[in-house]
Amino acid sequence: MDWDFTENIAFKALYDAFKDSDETSALEFLSSDGASYYLELTQDAAGEGFDLDDDEIMEELKEEIIEHLEKN
Repeated sequence: MDWDFTENIAFKALYDAFKDSDETSALEFLSSDGASYYLELTQDAAGEGFDLDDDEIMEELKEEIIEHLEKN
């Protein structure tokens, strides 16, 4: 992935919200309280030129986000 999403303001808000929550699973958080942050982040990804209709690209982005949330 050529986009450093960790510098994106939506990701920073998502990261802070996840760390402040009692949730231990990033995937669970993204599907509940973090959904609005995730939506904003994917919209920003589209603005960076990512094709949101490409399932492979979106899955890669989601996996990278989850990995970063859970390991940092």
